[in-house]
Amino acid sequence: MFGYYLDLALRSLKRNKVLTALMVIAIAVGIGASMTTLTVMRLLSGDPIPARSAHLFYAQIDPDPTPGDRKEPYDVIDYQSAVDLWSAHRADRQALIIESPVRMRAPDVNLPAMMPTMASITADFFSMFDVPFQYGNGWTAEDDTRRAQVAVISADLNQKLFGGANSVGRTLRLRDTDVRIIGVLKPWRPSPLFYMVAGAHYANGDTADLYSKTQDIFTPFFTGLELNDGNFSQYTCWHLPDHPGHLRNSPCVWVRLWVQLGDGSKVVAYKQFLDGYAAQQKVLGRIARPQNTRLRSLMQWLDYEGVVPSDVRLQTWLAFAFLAICLFNTIGLLLAKFLRRGGEIGVRRALGATRGAVFAQCLVEAGMVGLIGGIVGWMLALAGLWMVRQQSVPYADLAHLDAPMFLLTFALAIAASLLAGVLPALRASRLPLGLQLKTL
Repeated sequence: MFGYYLDLALRSLKRNKVLTALMVIAIAVGIGASMTTLTVMRLLSGDPIPARSAHLFYAQIDPDPTPGDRKEPYDVIDYQSAVDLWSAHRADRQALIIESPVRMRAPDVNLPAMMPTMASITADFFSMFDVPFQYGNGWTAEDDTRRAQVAVISADLNQKLFGGANSVGRTLRLRDTDVRIIGVLKPWRPSPLFYMVAGAHYANGDTADLYSKTQDIFTPFFTGLELNDGNFSQYTCWHLPDHPGHLRNSPCVWVRLWVQLGDGSKVVAYKQFLDGYAAQQKVLGRIARPQNTRLRSLMQWLDYEGVVPSDVRLQTWLAFAFLAICLFNTIGLLLAKFLRRGGEIGVRRALGATRGAVFAQCLVEAGMVGLIGGIVGWMLALAGLWMVRQQSVPYADLAHLDAPMFLLTFALAIAASLLAGVLPALRASRLPLGLQLKTL
């Protein structure tokens, strides 16, 4: 029967092309607007590392030595606390992270000096965050402690300097120090750059740095501290550092600490470890607020930081409100269309068709409108995302309709049209048979 209903629906849609076009446009415009904004929302709020996020946690303590009643600790921690916690090896994996601009050139490449961003990290960073390599690999924990002068570079920098060739073993000069390239990343761009989310809340919409490309150079944590000393930025200091930019033992917070924990018991144990460390440091007189520690999962941390701009959330709600208005218009058009066919429906009823059969026939026709509207809406969504890519926002080049969103476009269009068709189909199937036959 479905094939028969489908044939009837196609005949009906062709019979009144203007009304069909109006319904298709109403569905398509609503779907195009909602899928454009939903795709951007998904880009900004999605899980950047689904396979690992449940086991990644951001550690915080409040190293402020001045008494007070701050509800939340600073987003980053001081150097001594970071190194103490990292050196204790209480997590399955752990990574210290700082970044700074660094003067760089390749001695054997005929290019001027550049100022890329360098991330100084510990060895577990690559395995914790499932970072893909094209050539070579990262360094070891021993390289961290012995301050090995090595580096891993991004695929973009490798293309710029070496034309994309295997550059493992070649040399970079960072400021006045030569380092050996031991690894080249594959193109890797988590969205957002979750491991750098810290230092300020992003609810004001200033998310530019979170959707840019990754750093071009990665060096061992302590190596980076030495070779680029004086070029690091502090976030908050208890008092002015003796030598701003030289932050190793400064009274400032500026280091990120991520840990990987395998199960719930390890999460509880690590939180207890954080609390114990803070209490110990209070006894030593170094900090004044030992109770102010936090251990948030990756997604909890992104939510706490307000990574998704409020204006994007508002645009998404407005788009779905517009879709709802389009559906109400579609309901009116379908109701008019079905009721105008009272005579035709009456003949079918007189020949033995049940109310359920009439209801199903009308829903199939509504579904056809949704399918056609989904096709047009998909094209409108592609146009909308193309317009997003023309804007000067950091995530513009990432705005694409992937396979799941493509399927969702048609599923939403058909579901919306079926929902819009329920009331008109119900009304059409329940008209008195005598009244329907009188319209002939």
